[in-house]
Amino acid sequence: MKEHEMHYEKLIELTGAISQCKDPEEVALLTAGGVKNAFNVKGCSVFLIKKGTRELGLAASFGLSDEYLNKGPVRYMQEITEAKDQVPIAIYDVQDDPRIQYPEAAEKEGISSLLGVPIVAGNSVIGALRVYTSKPWKFSIQDITILQAVAQVCGMAMDMCRMYKGYKTSIEVLKNLRGKEYFESRGWTPYEGVPKSISKDN
Repeated sequence: MKEHEMHYEKLIELTGAISQCKDPEEVALLTAGGVKNAFNVKGCSVFLIKKGTRELGLAASFGLSDEYLNKGPVRYMQEITEAKDQVPIAIYDVQDDPRIQYPEAAEKEGISSLLGVPIVAGNSVIGALRVYTSKPWKFSIQDITILQAVAQVCGMAMDMCRMYKGYKTSIEVLKNLRGKEYFESRGWTPYEGVPKSISKDN
């Protein structure tokens, strides 16, 4: 069916763009917008797990109204457990599935089907990626596999952003300890001040 066709070129562009991001918010925005367009669906949302409340906090969304997005908290332990169980969840009819947390809001928004997959960074689940369709959609194995692949790239990119920020923080700490003028006057990076016996790769 035409409405189920995916734009693979956009998926390739999306994963390439995500892999170059250095900010997790940008990763979430690119993922949500890119998946919506590539899958040709009503909307897409990226959720990240809040450590304190164990709720799924909205990180980015495209195609969905503010009213729907603000319908209420999305529980991490709710019936749609793609984040908790690390497995994809496909729902053909959101009006006839007990796992839907806000069925009235989904009906008002015009959502028919939902597909959710976990976002994993390292060995930990950090969130969920969900797509929403306006017409009933029987998600194929290919649909699920492709969305899982995008979610995996998203998770790796977010993990790289975290490490990149940590790296920048470490550089600033070293500069502050030795004094910025100490490095700038010599044209050194902080790692060039270590003894020759210590490898820079360590």
